[in-house]
Amino acid sequence: MAKRSGFLRFGAFLYPTGHHIAAWRHPDTVPGAGLNIRHYRELAQIAEAARFDLLFLADGVGTRGDRPEVLSRTAHSYVSQFEPLTLLASLSAVTERIGLVGTASTSFNEPFHIARKFASLDHLSGGRSGWNLVTSSSEFEARNFNLEHHLAHADRYERASEFADVVQGLWNSWDADAFVWDKAGGRVFDPAHRHVLNHKGKHFSVQGPLNVARSPQGRPVLVQAGSSEAGKALAARTAEVVFTAQQTLQDAVDFYADLKGRLAAHGRDPASLLVMPGVFPVVGSSESEAREKFEQLQSLIDPVLGLSLISGLTGGVDLSGYDLDGPIPELPETNASKSRQDLTLKLARSENLSIRQLYLRVAGARGHWQLVGTPEQIADQLEERFVNYGADGFNVMAPVLPNGLRDFAERVLPELRRRGLARTAYDGATLRANLGLKA
Repeated sequence: MAKRSGFLRFGAFLYPTGHHIAAWRHPDTVPGAGLNIRHYRELAQIAEAARFDLLFLADGVGTRGDRPEVLSRTAHSYVSQFEPLTLLASLSAVTERIGLVGTASTSFNEPFHIARKFASLDHLSGGRSGWNLVTSSSEFEARNFNLEHHLAHADRYERASEFADVVQGLWNSWDADAFVWDKAGGRVFDPAHRHVLNHKGKHFSVQGPLNVARSPQGRPVLVQAGSSEAGKALAARTAEVVFTAQQTLQDAVDFYADLKGRLAAHGRDPASLLVMPGVFPVVGSSESEAREKFEQLQSLIDPVLGLSLISGLTGGVDLSGYDLDGPIPELPETNASKSRQDLTLKLARSENLSIRQLYLRVAGARGHWQLVGTPEQIADQLEERFVNYGADGFNVMAPVLPNGLRDFAERVLPELRRRGLARTAYDGATLRANLGLKA
């Protein structure tokens, strides 16, 4: 296989008990993990010892649904877990090099709040913070913020685009040498190195400056996860890391080329943005052992939860009146996440899956790439995507925690290192340095 220069980048995407929808029922997982700081410290230290580039926390500012019969059967609906910035601040004290990336929505925050929080996390961690910019899509979130319905998809992204500009402008409020702390001369900072934003736009009016000095890595890393047309347009202009989901090599290669090809229009180099798709790896000493591990998790899926999962992934349409063993019906376009709806429906049509087969197919990775096999088999497939320019790295979605993360760290990464595809040591002290991104 042809070699491509550089190392794969890796994120550890942490859900409380793991990414499989039934992980919380697995005998190896920790009850109440979402509010167990010792559990998260263990995960952070496993990932840092394995030289992962970053920890990643998703978030939702409301439960995913309001039906107690469904919510009471899942640990995946944000019913009881830490707010990500608070958790990452705590984890910054027990780690030294690994990046700390948290999700915060542009739909229910103000730019000054986000700029200040992530700049503060950057100082707390010595330059390791990253903001995962999302636009919320759940109506259950909207109802917690004085709304009955979300803004339309296009309007959400228009707001997000201006939001990102304001945050980045605030992060540039101070030059690196602005604060002189000159006791003899009586000067805290040099006024010539202070920059007042004075932003006035359609959605925001923000004077500034930010009341936090320039962050240790210059500015936190900007991460984005949208793969719709609007999402790709925003990513091409602003993002430095993109989390995405593709099922096939060809889809991954096409997405990579499309997104990287959009950068020149914004005066950006392809190396200024990293594409890191999600991957759900089930690792076994043999393929049969890996299959056995996976089938054990599959056997724990509650059909009520499986149906709810598919409803959420296809835009929130109620599918309870349809035959579980029948095909996915024709569904209208919704105001929810368009890229995930398109991916889920494309998978169902291309593989001719019933509703039940579809929820079994996506219960682990929820539309991301699912790999079940030996360390060598999984390394082969990761390498194939990398050398064919379908990914710069991967956001690893362990099936169960902590053991699924430990399996990848202790079994797959050594195989990738043997092939020269994974680092043996961190390159620098900041997230930006370790990802190879310019300050």
